[in-house]
Amino acid sequence: MKPLTKSIISQFKPSHFQTRAILFCWLAILSLAFGCTEPPPTSVLRFGLAQAPDNLDPRFATDATSSRINRLLYASLVDFDDAAHPIPSLADWEQRSPTHYRFVLRKRYRTFHDNTTLKAQDVKSTYDFILNPKHASPHRATLSLIKRIETPTDDTVDFFLHKPDALFPSHLVIGILPGNLIQKNHVFPEHPIGSGPFSFVNWLDDTRLQLRRQRDGQLFEFLRIPNPTVRTLKLLAGEIDMMQNDLPPELVSYLARNPKVRVQRERGSNFAYLGFNMEDPIVGQENVRKAIFHAIDRESIIRFVLGGGAAPANALFPPQHWVGHPSLSGSEYNPELARSLLQEAGFNTNNPTRLIYKTSSDPFRLRLATIIQDQLSQVGIHLTIESHDWGTFYGDIKAGRFQMYSLAWVGVKTPDIFHYIFHSDSIPPHGANRGRFVNPHIDDLIERAEATQDLGEKRQTYRRLQVLLLQTLPYIPLWYEDHVFVASSTVEGYHVAPDGNYDGLQHIERRTLNNMSHATLISSSQPPIE
Repeated sequence: MKPLTKSIISQFKPSHFQTRAILFCWLAILSLAFGCTEPPPTSVLRFGLAQAPDNLDPRFATDATSSRINRLLYASLVDFDDAAHPIPSLADWEQRSPTHYRFVLRKRYRTFHDNTTLKAQDVKSTYDFILNPKHASPHRATLSLIKRIETPTDDTVDFFLHKPDALFPSHLVIGILPGNLIQKNHVFPEHPIGSGPFSFVNWLDDTRLQLRRQRDGQLFEFLRIPNPTVRTLKLLAGEIDMMQNDLPPELVSYLARNPKVRVQRERGSNFAYLGFNMEDPIVGQENVRKAIFHAIDRESIIRFVLGGGAAPANALFPPQHWVGHPSLSGSEYNPELARSLLQEAGFNTNNPTRLIYKTSSDPFRLRLATIIQDQLSQVGIHLTIESHDWGTFYGDIKAGRFQMYSLAWVGVKTPDIFHYIFHSDSIPPHGANRGRFVNPHIDDLIERAEATQDLGEKRQTYRRLQVLLLQTLPYIPLWYEDHVFVASSTVEGYHVAPDGNYDGLQHIERRTLNNMSHATLISSSQPPIE
């Protein structure tokens, strides 16, 4: 790594003293601002979010926060184990022929939150809605292999397919909605009604969502607090009880040393990447994308900026996934090669490469963008950073209003995602090929992988696909970020999932003073900052 790049990275890595000083100043300000207010009631458990959910209707939700909260509100037919194998949730299933799957509903989660019974017709209504092109569901493309759905009994759902698909059960992860309310055009984004472990209480505004845990009535509030420092200080001040991810490493390190705080880590599978608009005359050129790939020093960013809290990514799925490619070679940090590739594309000092990089306004994402900006400048790429609040930023990405951007795919389990984001027939509104990537060879490999019923052949075809994607770079793979859950020391029972879902909230509890040990009480009374 060149000295200049290391110097730039060090500028964005606050010292332990600087971090503590910043936190002390912020805490002093908050203490003055809120010192006379009533403390929040302890009967409510509060979860700090970097972004509010975009849509509480699982037929349309695509962002990470919405997907995680919708898992709490709506039960689905199928779920996954830790190895990404499909397992029963609402229903067991059997394959009755190559194109016929029968699902039999279980007793679990069979009551909607309006006290009506979940039946086979509700499953049919949910999927029929998604499959109807006039509704423009973003999930329709993934489910288009469904030919028809029948409900021979209230407990039985038959799916008939246009063609055989050995992975079909893995596609049925959409939360089920009450069919009678679908017919009445109920506004699910504003008043979700599902049959999951949590029920909707209120969405007071875009910063405060209330849910109730069904098994015991425990009330939860999800509070949108975009600034990670403010989120941290609210945790220390007792205004929130927990948060997950979207924290810079120095804040995580600081909190891990605080006796009032519990920090849990889990290696993650969420895939961080750079995306491009293939219709753009600059980044639409493969050599330009390759130059960017070789100009980014991922190893140094992971080590010095992410604090080692990530693993380098070479493909959308990590090597341990059943279609992962364990021997796929990643990017070599090679600025000289990057400069040569830019020259081949027609760019030089007299005709420099000028790009616009869109990102969210999260301070840590901005820091990463600035470091990438500096690394690209070393090879002659002039990068302008545009940051927006989450809603504006994500809206621009979905609408294709970008040249280059950074995001992450969250909770991806099945390889049908390749069709959804890389096949030429998945350009919005038919999928998430937001970069308008068109490559006949890629299309062919995706279709061949989908067509084969032999899992070994399917795996090998998907691995060949990932090799080709790394060569053509519609995405530049960055890393798989760790998941970090931070909570008050009085909160326990949470399990961090590899995909970062919020399922651990089903088991979390707040310890009361009566069942806390004397040693815990002493340590909890210590001030958060020396």
